[in-house]
Amino acid sequence: MNVLDLPAGRSGGGGGGSVSGSGTGGAHPRLCYAGFNQDSGCFVAGTRDGFRIYNADPLRQKSVHPLPAMMSLIPPSNTASPAAAWPTAATAEAGAVGVILAEMLFRCNYVALVLADRPRSVKIWDDLKMRFVADLEFNSPVKAVKLRRDRIVVVTPEIIKVFTFTSAPQSLHVFETPPNPRGLCSLSPSSENSLLAFPALENGQVRLFDLAEPEKPMAIVVAHSTRLCYLMLNVQGTKLATASEKGTLIRVFNASNGEFITELRRGTQPATIYSINFSSDSSLLCASSSHGTIHVFSLADPKRNKQSSLASSGFVNLSILPKYFASEWSFSRIEIPGATPCICAFGATPNSILAVCADGSYHKFLFEKNNFTRDVYQQFLELTEVS
Repeated sequence: MNVLDLPAGRSGGGGGGSVSGSGTGGAHPRLCYAGFNQDSGCFVAGTRDGFRIYNADPLRQKSVHPLPAMMSLIPPSNTASPAAAWPTAATAEAGAVGVILAEMLFRCNYVALVLADRPRSVKIWDDLKMRFVADLEFNSPVKAVKLRRDRIVVVTPEIIKVFTFTSAPQSLHVFETPPNPRGLCSLSPSSENSLLAFPALENGQVRLFDLAEPEKPMAIVVAHSTRLCYLMLNVQGTKLATASEKGTLIRVFNASNGEFITELRRGTQPATIYSINFSSDSSLLCASSSHGTIHVFSLADPKRNKQSSLASSGFVNLSILPKYFASEWSFSRIEIPGATPCICAFGATPNSILAVCADGSYHKFLFEKNNFTRDVYQQFLELTEVS
């Protein structure tokens, strides 16, 4: 899942890929967080007064959950002092609280939430029962939460914990990581590949842990020579994409054995990678960055990607050229209006890219005549109808 992480009570980034709104021009004053679900069919927006769930393509607002209404449904028995444990409607309206992290589980009724005034607590909301059904407390602020049908994974600055997804979650595994303010972690939702990917202790390396076979030695992927900025497993759990803090290259690996597959060049100038996403069949990959662009690459047909004019001339042996000249560049690039930070994903419409932005805007781009053009624009927080 890809997320936008905006300043509403905590610093640092969200899980997988994130955008910090600190100092970001154009950030929506009510939006704290936005993230796609596992298959990018929906996205969730955390706001200063609750959270909302949207169908991604076509864009529809599916549900609205105001914090005051949610808090009024908490039974008094859940805490000895409800007034002390939970913010009041008055403080919510004053903007002192908000949902700063929200993780969906596909389209089912469970959503994991982190509130601005309780950043060390993960609360599981059941949308059918309309109440919180589980509560996990930690010693450090929560940076990311990942869900699959049988596991809850919680990322704190230097620890990742894995729990059973039950009414009383039980701790199963604890992993130490290097300082991880972005909450980097990716969890495959596939029933066939129960992989968890997270930063290894060595710079630029990724550990792959098989939740189904925990006794197996963890695979180590040597992805980059500098610190990681982003990592993402595809839905099938067969491919891993990574980017370093430099942000010029994206590398793709076989998730089953850690073997290198390909290297994709976003650009030559350093940038922060905000999101990486695979298409549903993993034939394409898209990535958004702090340069206000989305780059789209082909994994199934590398010849579709661009190369430098020298490399593509056919007159020079690629093996003797510096690595830069042999790089695969995106076959298409999308400019986000105002260079607003965004997360990107492939839409349900064929040949489409979706962008959810920090200013509360939604964009849908269609690939026509060898280029992406914008087909839909909407301020999603201004939608009033629920369908």
